[in-house]
Amino acid sequence: MDRRTLITTAIGLVGVSATGALAQTTDAGSGQMPRPGGPTYSTGKAESYDRDEIVHAASDFLGVTAEAAGAAIERIFAQNGRPTAYIAGTEAAAAITVGLRYGKGLIYMKNKSALTVFWQGPSIGFDLRANASRVFTLCYNLQYQDAIYQRFPGVEGSAYFIGGLGVNYQRADEITLAPIRAGVGLGAGANVGYLAYTRHRNWLPL
Repeated sequence: MDRRTLITTAIGLVGVSATGALAQTTDAGSGQMPRPGGPTYSTGKAESYDRDEIVHAASDFLGVTAEAAGAAIERIFAQNGRPTAYIAGTEAAAAITVGLRYGKGLIYMKNKSALTVFWQGPSIGFDLRANASRVFTLCYNLQYQDAIYQRFPGVEGSAYFIGGLGVNYQRADEITLAPIRAGVGLGAGANVGYLAYTRHRNWLPL
């Protein structure tokens, strides 16, 4: 091998080594492990909403004062912390021992487009009500919007009124929902049941 060929080969090897070192430094600085043959992706839990954000959104949507919304939300925050999503919608319900509830709304998460969600379900118990209401639901440990599309049983004994608003809890797996209701004919009762959250309207609640 002559001297010119030897020098050219040496320069090429130095360039390849420098490029590889730069790529490793970039990966290390980003806090992400390099994935051979593909791009890197950052992972993490969904961003949460603070109390002031939720109070402002809830009071505007429910048509109540910030003080009334804040009283209910303060208690929910004390029990569950900061929500990762919320649903704003309307619903109609009626019950004489056996009840039905139907609703429709939008689910919001930070840095995500809002998605439409429907809900429907039965209840059984010592219950008497007929109401049309606005519903503002806080969602806890909901990391992806699609995770809302499932059945959520009510948490027995969790219903209460505060600041003129009705609140109760629903839970499935590790996800907790806290619907806050305000509307004409808002009633309460000791009941058990569930709500199924779906992508499309389902008139059969069972």
